[in-house]
Amino acid sequence: MVLSFKVRISSHPLPPPRAQAERVSVEVLSRVPLLAGLPLETMVRLTDAVKPVRYSKRDFVIHKGDTDTDLLFLLEGRLLVVDISPEGRQTGLNFISPGDFFGELASIDGLPRSATVVAAAPSLVGVLPKQAARLLIFGNPTVAERMLEHVALKLRAATEYRVLLGIPNAFCRVYSLLHMLAKPDPGKLITIENMPTHEQVGLMTNTSRETVTRALHVLYEQCILEKDGRRAIVRKPDDLIQLMREHQ
Repeated sequence: MVLSFKVRISSHPLPPPRAQAERVSVEVLSRVPLLAGLPLETMVRLTDAVKPVRYSKRDFVIHKGDTDTDLLFLLEGRLLVVDISPEGRQTGLNFISPGDFFGELASIDGLPRSATVVAAAPSLVGVLPKQAARLLIFGNPTVAERMLEHVALKLRAATEYRVLLGIPNAFCRVYSLLHMLAKPDPGKLITIENMPTHEQVGLMTNTSRETVTRALHVLYEQCILEKDGRRAIVRKPDDLIQLMREHQ
């Protein structure tokens, strides 16, 4: 049976996010893959339009059902996309890392936000107002192509994630999530950059933090996983896959 729990996000009214006085530079925006290589004239116009806003950890960046249709870019920090059921149960869907953009569905179709986004760490978000966002998407073939590729990738990932949540065994869900997050790095290691906390892993696998701790202890004990600062190294990828199969 799949378990659910509530994330300890403060229910008290939050202070408004703090807008920055400075502009976002062309150099910073160029680090966003969606915008990389665009003409300098386009990038300069974007620096005039994008408004930087800072969020503290656990601040809400957007709420499911919001009617604004701005396009957002994560410039610093880390965000977590969550879905909240009518009963108040929260399920983590995926992380947003620096360079990622989000909120694109509302920018494209004008419908309310489809999920809630919470700051998992102190974060800086660039907000591109809806009119400028639509001009960027629909008036630039390069951006439109990249956007389509991004949406297709998200659909594939969402399908894989639904399969993960349907796994009955909690340990297997944890191991499957780590397998999804693990990627080769330039040094040919298999790593999970910015390894999620136990609480965040529990949120994304619909299980308790204590269960996550026990599942990870098995990996550390068998030297399958190794912590290295803020990242984790998967030393034995084949053994991780074998554990997933054993717990199915």
